Amino acid sequence: MSHPLPDWPALVAHYNRINRYGQVNGMTLTVPAPGQAEYRMVITEAHLSSPGTAHGGVLAGLMDAVLGAAALTQAFTAGELVSTVEFKINYLRPVHLGDELRAVARVEHAGKSIVVVSGTIYRLGAPTAEDPAVAQGLGTFNRYPAAKKQL
Repeated sequence: MSHPLPDWPALVAHYNRINRYGQVNGMTLTVPAPGQAEYRMVITEAHLSSPGTAHGGVLAGLMDAVLGAAALTQAFTAGELVSTVEFKINYLRPVHLGDELRAVARVEHAGKSIVVVSGTIYRLGAPTAEDPAVAQGLGTFNRYPAAKKQL
């Protein structure tokens, strides 16, 4: 069954309004295309586990959010939603107070019931020519009909 393509700007604006987790953590979502997502956030004092260094859970939360958003944009084109089955994260570099992060993700596989997504979190404005990756992740998501969502 074919579903009309969503109005992405309106959908993203609505999601940013209702996503309390994203709001509390200063995360802003953009969707370049179905199956892709990008979040940006700045590390504040509320994200620190020790003086000047962000807690790994902050990066894990950002990774789960960007992986899930990419999976959701893919599933949404078929009138479906997703839920996280599992994800893994590799921490590559420490993240510090004031760092601006850019998390990107894309769908690698979209089956009938499972979506696999890869993602990377970058530190923006680093002193090197390229923004270094601070974490990489891989997630698996369950697809299900939007009509099954209980509010």
